[in-house]
Amino acid sequence: MSDKHSGLPSLPLRLSAMQVIGLRDPDEGDWSRLRTLQYAEVHKVSPTRMVAHGIAASLVVVLFHSVVAPWVLGAWLLSVIAALWNVSRIDHKMAEINRRGVQRSDFNRHALAVAGCSLPWCAALLFFVPLGTVAEHYAMWALAIMLISGSAATMSSAPVATVIFDLIVSAAAVASFVATGDYAFAAATVIYSTGIVGASLRSARIYLSSCIAEAGVAEKDEVVSLLLREFEEKESDWLWQVDTNRRIRAASPRFAFALGAEPSAVEGESFIKLIAGSTWEKGEFPRSLHQLAEKLKRREHFSNLLVQVELEGGRRWWELSGTPMHDDSGTYVGFRGVGSDVTEQRDRDEKIAYLARYDTLTGLPNRLMLTEALGDAMRHADQWRSRCAFLMIDLDRFKAVNDSLGHQIGDRLLAKVSKRLASVITEDEQVGRLGGDEFAVVLRDASDKGRVERLADAIIDALSQPYQVDNHTLFIGASVGSAIGPRDGSSVEMLMRNADLALYRAKDEGGNEHFSYEPSMHADAEERRKLESALRDAIGNQELELNFQPVVNAKTETVVSFEALLRWNSAEHGCISPGKFIPLAEDTRLIVPIGEWVLHEACREAARWPSDIKVAVNVSGEQLLEPNFSAAVVRALADTGLPANRLEIEVTESVFLRDGRIARQTLEEIMALGCSIALDDFGTGYSSLGYLRTLRFSTIKVDRSFVQGASQDNQESLAIIRAVVAMARSLDMSTTAEGVEDAEQAALIRELGCTKIQGYYFGRPMGAVEARSLVVKGRSRAA
Repeated sequence: MSDKHSGLPSLPLRLSAMQVIGLRDPDEGDWSRLRTLQYAEVHKVSPTRMVAHGIAASLVVVLFHSVVAPWVLGAWLLSVIAALWNVSRIDHKMAEINRRGVQRSDFNRHALAVAGCSLPWCAALLFFVPLGTVAEHYAMWALAIMLISGSAATMSSAPVATVIFDLIVSAAAVASFVATGDYAFAAATVIYSTGIVGASLRSARIYLSSCIAEAGVAEKDEVVSLLLREFEEKESDWLWQVDTNRRIRAASPRFAFALGAEPSAVEGESFIKLIAGSTWEKGEFPRSLHQLAEKLKRREHFSNLLVQVELEGGRRWWELSGTPMHDDSGTYVGFRGVGSDVTEQRDRDEKIAYLARYDTLTGLPNRLMLTEALGDAMRHADQWRSRCAFLMIDLDRFKAVNDSLGHQIGDRLLAKVSKRLASVITEDEQVGRLGGDEFAVVLRDASDKGRVERLADAIIDALSQPYQVDNHTLFIGASVGSAIGPRDGSSVEMLMRNADLALYRAKDEGGNEHFSYEPSMHADAEERRKLESALRDAIGNQELELNFQPVVNAKTETVVSFEALLRWNSAEHGCISPGKFIPLAEDTRLIVPIGEWVLHEACREAARWPSDIKVAVNVSGEQLLEPNFSAAVVRALADTGLPANRLEIEVTESVFLRDGRIARQTLEEIMALGCSIALDDFGTGYSSLGYLRTLRFSTIKVDRSFVQGASQDNQESLAIIRAVVAMARSLDMSTTAEGVEDAEQAALIRELGCTKIQGYYFGRPMGAVEARSLVVKGRSRAA
């Protein structure tokens, strides 16, 4: 039994003779606790001792009054009374030891007091006996034996008193017989006293064992009471009991409170009926109630059984444990158990389970639940030899909304997207959110080949309609990639990966498209992975190089600048088109270190040109979002010695879509250094008039598509070029026409008013040595 609950020191079960007497500490347990058990009843035998000693002392006076002087007998009688008073006084002090426990000083004091009681009888045996007759000697010995036996009979609870009194008085009796030469009685006395001591120790051991057992039972009762009190103090827990007819018996207040009634009102009522509530009349019992009834019927022990309970206050959830009861004859008499209301805990668990399987923003199933649904769909398809499908959906232009209007608007937009998706799907389909702006749909049955295509088109059409969010009219689109199971994948992971590859192809094609998975996509993805790996090592392996394409003055046709163009000649893959590796570098953010290398190399080469020739370097949006990009420009200029006014940074309109504020700030820092900024591919993307108003671009580059259109007498292209030239003049900006391939196009562009021309007619992209040679030759002709 744990002392934690009882508050009592542990008690040993086996003790040696010295440990029983109290002259040695027990191997286990507490000495003070054992002595307390022994001496708790000592004060009750004190009157018996006084009466016995008083009768014996009176008989001694009668025996020796004729041979011992009266004053001697009187003094002896006073010593007996004094010894008895002293030991009685100490005995009565022992009445309080249950509260304070026996100390070593108490034990020693009581042993000395008992020894004091034995001294007058030793004196009588040693000094009175020699004066009397043999008969008086034997009579005195009989009185001593009577007191020894009486002590052994009454003081079994404190054996040290019997041992001390027995040994001291017996020693005096033996000495008196030896003095008179009666050795037989001396030996008999030794044998008798030894037997008395042994019997006293056995009796003391039995007494102490019974005390230990009683204390153990008391401790158990105390622990049980404590546990019951602790249990009852918990507001949500209670005790319950039913009879053989499952009717409530001995209803505890807590149990009645849980039922919403008084104990007297529920006593004798059917347990199942009470907790069934309104379902009792309908007969539509929850499954948990059937389980409880079955346990009670079969008389089976149960533990932590979760039961749905219908009460007047509403539905609750109880956790019940119970065990069958039997009387002394083994007859079943009912059930007894404990219960607790776990409604709040269950609600929390259900909420946690919901959060684990549903997206909190949209309320749609999350990735975990979609994965489980797809696994179930694939098992169904395998069982019935049918098909299932998985569609991955990515929102087009959502990031632009998020970055420009904030995440709160973006979250509200996602909520509206989720509602539109839910309105498109049928009962056989499940839509969910994978994360960010990615959604997915699981088709359990995709046997109809056209169903996937129709669903993807419906999703794209629904999500492409305008949205009204906080007085903002927003336009986004959706790209969809699909994979059919088990054709496109035999596992959930494979099918999801292949749908993702199809989605990537849809995004790569400009978005707002649906692509189904094709095996070639996996090969493309593998090629992309290998290209990415090779691109990471391209700088270190010196596989990158710069080409330079000349830009000439439209009137004089003299070279005024070069545009630096990146080329990659891979040792493993050969020459890779910029249209292939530049987007890869931007997607993987390798464009940041590569772009820094390009900037440094372009400045280093331009430093060797004449002082009036500029170099133009293309910069992606990923680079502009780097917080230290302007510092990289400063380092490139400082390391190469190129003046800042000879460096022109070319950007496209797309750099303002992700985070226009950071892009503008970075470009303003670059212009503050003295560098010029050119806006490339003007008119092919989004509206740029706002950017032209807020940033002082030095050059606007007209895209080659307009140049080609104008050469074919396309009126729209001609109108756009004229409008750009007029706008640039009014803003004091120059214009560069790209893609001029012959003399006629050059003459047309010159006529339309463009200030600079770039194209194959004036020079293809060339190496650094050729570019330097071109400048030198041009200067020689001019001279």
